[in-house]
Amino acid sequence: MLTRAGKRKTTTTNDLLPTPERTPNPSLPHDLILSIIARVPRSYYPYLSLVSRSFQSLLASPELYETRSLLQRTESCLYVCLQFPTDPNPYWFTLCRSSCLVSLGSNIYKIGGHINQENLPFRSTNVSILDCRSHTWHKAPSLLVERCLPIARAVDGKIYVVGGNEDNGLESWDHIELFNPQTQTWHHVPKHNLTVHWGIFHKVACVEGKFHLMIGEKCVAYNEKESRWDVVEGKMLEHCIRSLTQVVSYCTVENVLYRYYCYQVGEFRWYDTKKRLWKKVKGMVGLPKLDNRCCIRLADYGGKMAVLWDKDSSSCGVKEKTLWCMEIALEKRGGDEIWGTVEWKDGVLPVPVERYQFVKVLAVTL
Repeated sequence: MLTRAGKRKTTTTNDLLPTPERTPNPSLPHDLILSIIARVPRSYYPYLSLVSRSFQSLLASPELYETRSLLQRTESCLYVCLQFPTDPNPYWFTLCRSSCLVSLGSNIYKIGGHINQENLPFRSTNVSILDCRSHTWHKAPSLLVERCLPIARAVDGKIYVVGGNEDNGLESWDHIELFNPQTQTWHHVPKHNLTVHWGIFHKVACVEGKFHLMIGEKCVAYNEKESRWDVVEGKMLEHCIRSLTQVVSYCTVENVLYRYYCYQVGEFRWYDTKKRLWKKVKGMVGLPKLDNRCCIRLADYGGKMAVLWDKDSSSCGVKEKTLWCMEIALEKRGGDEIWGTVEWKDGVLPVPVERYQFVKVLAVTL
């Protein structure tokens, strides 16, 4: 930032001597400084990092984020990953080349292999963890099965991984894995004995603390405590599984499944598990009109819903495109209604006009 110049200063010999590195505040105990900084919103951290190298080190320390957690000062932060046709490597704004991505707490897990530069699948059992507090990577226990771009979801503090292990063109569902971060172990999820036509995995979701698979015309839920699969009846699959030309985005917020369905009428809906049907989210004052052709992604944002989409615009006759973000507060009323309020919306990132892929949007707790 530029500042206005003042009166000319007379230079002395002392002014030419190197200034010793300053501590954040030498008169305050380290624990007190840590407690103070932990109470400051993370949006101010970039400015605090300019104060000194000591502040930079403090802001990147795991100790600070442990203190924020103890003081219940954690915040939800979004990470967005985009991929452009001119570069085979996704741009993930702190992350590098991605495979399967899922967030749990303050960590983002990169699971399995990816599509290589020759556009061929590369299967792997590798699992890496990005600590979003310090932006450092470290290894995690390997998968039990080699996978390429599997599907993963965090459910009740654990991670389910499915797919990505095709055999002769058919994707086997027999090797669903479950990761427990407390014990740092993977184990296979038991196979169910229900008659279901298994093809390509269409959707997975977390609803009421259970892992759901929505495949073809069927939906099943896994009960971990009893190690069994149950068939889910009702209209959960309605608007969730559509052709590629009918865009559906969905996410789970506080164990409620939400979706935005662009086809014909773009609207937000939530799934009522008691009545087994989709209901419209009421209210939504301030909701902008979203183009049916735009790319839309939803994410749980600390109990609220984050919505990201791209929007075309023009400036001086030049076509432009901007990635927009919107935060929606959700409120349950009367037991059978959910109301939404748009708290803010704004353009957050200019993107190239040419085609790009919206790889992932994740929220982590820091």
